[in-house]
Amino acid sequence: MIRAIVVDDELYAREELAALLEETREVVVVDKAGDAVAALHAIHREKPDVIFLDVQMPVMTGFDLLAMLADAEIPEVVFVTAHDEFAVRAFEENAVDYLLKPVSVPRLLRTVSRLRQLVPRPSGERPPFADQRLTRVPCLTARSIKLVPLSEIELVRSGETGVTVVCPHGEYPTDLTLQALEARAGLLRCHKQFLVNPESIDELIVGGETPGIRTRSGQIVPVSRRYLARLRAQLGV
Repeated sequence: MIRAIVVDDELYAREELAALLEETREVVVVDKAGDAVAALHAIHREKPDVIFLDVQMPVMTGFDLLAMLADAEIPEVVFVTAHDEFAVRAFEENAVDYLLKPVSVPRLLRTVSRLRQLVPRPSGERPPFADQRLTRVPCLTARSIKLVPLSEIELVRSGETGVTVVCPHGEYPTDLTLQALEARAGLLRCHKQFLVNPESIDELIVGGETPGIRTRSGQIVPVSRRYLARLRAQLGV
């Protein structure tokens, strides 16, 4: 069986597509999500074979969701859209297929047939998606999802409690991995557990036993010897 997640902000469209997929008897819908952040949770939790992904969603689009995932985390993708102008971009992104709303059963069966030939696809054989870039990082607060602009981020650290985005005005947990943030947000690796925003660096400390970075707000970020040479090359110093 092909394990799928359906992502669509419209409840009726989401439920209808999930029902149609289940009726094929070749797809099991392991989760459904109404926005990109909920989908991110579901993908991390369920590790599906494929996501049926609505392109146009409020706040963050389907393309934004792909930007929040590292290449190794992205399953097969079928874009779902009400506008056929997105079809070209869907294939530019190396999606398996695209479906136009309202989804017809014969067209859906063609998509499932294509998926049946690909799933499971051996690791490394799926073409990479186009280089999606993050401009904002979704972070969790007590009652909302805060979209933190990259320009406000000084560093990101990983620890026992998860990944934390650090800004001059506060710290926020995020479900994005360091790998995804390094690949999609232009943050630089300086330590196994730390990324730094090159725009926030005030000083690179190379004297003494332990190298480090001082940010513009005065944060001290460790730099491991393993990453020091590459970091200096990236910074041109």
